[in-house]
Amino acid sequence: MTASAADRAPAPVRETTGLTQEEAARRFADTGPNEVTARKPVRLHKRVLAQLTDPLIMVLLGAVVLTLAIGDHPDAIVIGLVVLVNTTVGVAQEIRADNAVAALSALTAPHARVRRDGAVCDLPAASIVPGDVLLIGEGDIVAADAELAEASAVLVDESMLTGESVPVDKDPSATLSAGTVVVRGRGVAVVTATGASSALGRIAALLDERREPTPLQRRLAALGRVLAAVTLALCVLVFALGLVRGLPLGTMAVTAISLAVAAVPESLPAVVTLALALGARRMAARHALVRRLPAVETLGSVSVLATDKTGTLTEGRMVVQHVWTPRVSAELTGVGYEPEGDALVAGRPAEAHELEPLTELLTVTALCNDATLRPADDGASDGRWTALGDPMEAALLTAAAKTGCPEQTELSVTRPRIAEAPFDSLRRRMTTLHKTDRDELLVCLKGAPEAVLDPTVLHASPDALARAREEAAHLAARGYRVLAVASGVRDDLPSPVTAAESGLALLGLVALSDPPKPHAAATLASCRAAGITPILITGDHPATARAVASHVALVGEGDETDGDVVTGADVAAGRVPDLTSVRVFARTDPQQKLDIVEAWRARGAVTAMTGDGVNDGPALHRADIGVAMGARGTEVARQAADLVLTDDELSTVVAAVDEGRRVYDNIRRFLVYGMAGGAAEILVMLIGPLLGLPLPLRAGQILWINLLTHGLTGVAMGAEPASPGAMQRPPRPPDQHILGGGAWQRLLVLAAVVTTASLGAGLAAQALDLAWQSVLFLALLAAQLGVVLGLRARLLTRKNPFLPLSVLASTLLAAAALYVPFLSSVLETEPLGWAGVGIAVACAPAGFVAARVVRTAFHPGRPTGAGGTSGLR
Repeated sequence: MTASAADRAPAPVRETTGLTQEEAARRFADTGPNEVTARKPVRLHKRVLAQLTDPLIMVLLGAVVLTLAIGDHPDAIVIGLVVLVNTTVGVAQEIRADNAVAALSALTAPHARVRRDGAVCDLPAASIVPGDVLLIGEGDIVAADAELAEASAVLVDESMLTGESVPVDKDPSATLSAGTVVVRGRGVAVVTATGASSALGRIAALLDERREPTPLQRRLAALGRVLAAVTLALCVLVFALGLVRGLPLGTMAVTAISLAVAAVPESLPAVVTLALALGARRMAARHALVRRLPAVETLGSVSVLATDKTGTLTEGRMVVQHVWTPRVSAELTGVGYEPEGDALVAGRPAEAHELEPLTELLTVTALCNDATLRPADDGASDGRWTALGDPMEAALLTAAAKTGCPEQTELSVTRPRIAEAPFDSLRRRMTTLHKTDRDELLVCLKGAPEAVLDPTVLHASPDALARAREEAAHLAARGYRVLAVASGVRDDLPSPVTAAESGLALLGLVALSDPPKPHAAATLASCRAAGITPILITGDHPATARAVASHVALVGEGDETDGDVVTGADVAAGRVPDLTSVRVFARTDPQQKLDIVEAWRARGAVTAMTGDGVNDGPALHRADIGVAMGARGTEVARQAADLVLTDDELSTVVAAVDEGRRVYDNIRRFLVYGMAGGAAEILVMLIGPLLGLPLPLRAGQILWINLLTHGLTGVAMGAEPASPGAMQRPPRPPDQHILGGGAWQRLLVLAAVVTTASLGAGLAAQALDLAWQSVLFLALLAAQLGVVLGLRARLLTRKNPFLPLSVLASTLLAAAALYVPFLSSVLETEPLGWAGVGIAVACAPAGFVAARVVRTAFHPGRPTGAGGTSGLR
């Protein structure tokens, strides 16, 4: 057989009736629907239970029981409302996010053309069974794993499974995987596996692991356990001391429980939920959909960002960047499929005589081409040009337009195609024959350099061929996909068509790549400035991975690694002793991506993984936070992720990190404020009697102070803007306590200042024969309101008007406690004159000044002149 397979006319669809409907129904009953097993939806009562089993919430529930036991129904209602609001907001956000993802998601292959009972029918992909005969064509999504029985120039995009950006040629007997996309050609395939048995299903099975708690959840759980122990100890201590002093049993029981409630910042769950919900709302406005509320804060803890390549660091669209001809070389500018850009020779626009060989070469690539460009207004939703067909051929059409070649429609008229030998994996080249106005046949050929730069194909001197091969090798080493282009003229139509592939003239080489996004390098630089280590994990070729990493400066100066690319085979063979020392991985499979993420986590890093393909799903799920691309991402990736980027921009992740740090800073700021106030209340109750103040505060007064400080102002703290320089400091250590990094020292200092100022005011009032208990009540409240204003990172900011308004509201309610008869009677306070009010209000500046001073203190290990601030600055 002398003719190539490419010269044969496409074989007709084989004469088979396919499965009968009865047989298909029987197999469907055996195998089930052609769907990756979906995770069962979380029932509402389980969502609520998950919220209520949080340690801090359990402490609050215990406080509700205690207050009900002593008949303090108003305080029980207040604390119960805090629990109700927190639970409602948390559950509502999770449900809303899940619904949004469901709306964003689409089935991998909604429908498929199948032959059954001798007829071609369009069926839902879920009804496909093994043995079905699939008919595939350009633009189809493969519905199930299948084996090609017949193929005509079939080219398949497998990037969602493998990460390989270049489509793969498929011949008869080749396998097709579910979820891949046919970009060119047509064929007939027999289904071999569906649902969980398919390649997509096997990868999805790696996701079936229990989701671990986030760093914030772990820290708050530890704090909740400590607070629960402290609460119990305080109840016992204060109760015992009161009985020793001879105070009534009932009074001390109420006081002990009130102090226990004061020791617990009961507004913390509300502050955390509000901060996370506001963060999720801000991120949604920035094209980031939060699927789990704690994921907002987790991004602020990230110390390693593992990113894939195609569509994340790169445009996800092939572009011609370099054209070499024996006469001139040029660089082409522009991105995407938009026919906008220039040809630059030595950095300047090409002159007319320099454009001539370029246009000759690119005109041939436009003729030897089956792709089509679609303008932005022709069905494109994002304002960008799109392509139908092989992305590489579409890039050649764009390059031809940039250099002024005739349009495709014009070429089809002036040089109509009359014969072709399609590209196949054996010949690795494509040839088309076109009729010219001189009644000659123009031969247009393009293909892999090793298949074209051959003396049997080209009429060229050995030196010319050697020079072209050297240039092709140089371009390939830089990560380009290289094509060689040739042409010739024939008088008669050869038979077979491949007989025309000899004696041709070399026109030159075309270098294509999926170029990095314009802001990719700046985004990675921002990560480094924030102390985040970026690494690249891709399924693409090592040379391509190295080229992209070089373009985006992924391995920066001073990095301890040497910048070498490690392949998945190296990882599988155990040839890399420390996976965390590598910054660029190529040719990785899902299990190896999982191993890389696990290696970083074992080292104590908080990892974020970005991805869009099925092959990214397991690693997205295993990482501390998975970030999926929403526009071009797969269903598996979106369901495995905590965060979905609807604009597919890596810079959105950096913005999310900033938002996460803001959330965590606000939570820590509230803890310092709330627990310092609670500690001050306890110290006042313990030290006051020793200074001659028998019962410094009554139970109702303590709870009223708690309501105004922890409730109104505390919740308002959750909306504070980000601290200056938040993205110029390293991420907090993963094992750091939520009150670490100097927070507990600041807490103690503020508690001491508030205690001293309040007791001083009470003693001064006692000496002046004023209502000292009411003065002490007002002083303790005023000092804490001074602290909350002093802890602001941006003192005069207008971005959170709720905090000053809440301070004003708390002030008015404090006055109401003294001067409104009903409240005065319930809280057992007395109206104060100007002297008493003046003594109490003087404590506010003391709290404010102390807070401003401690903001810059107690930062262990911070280098001199280090940029950024702590969470309380």
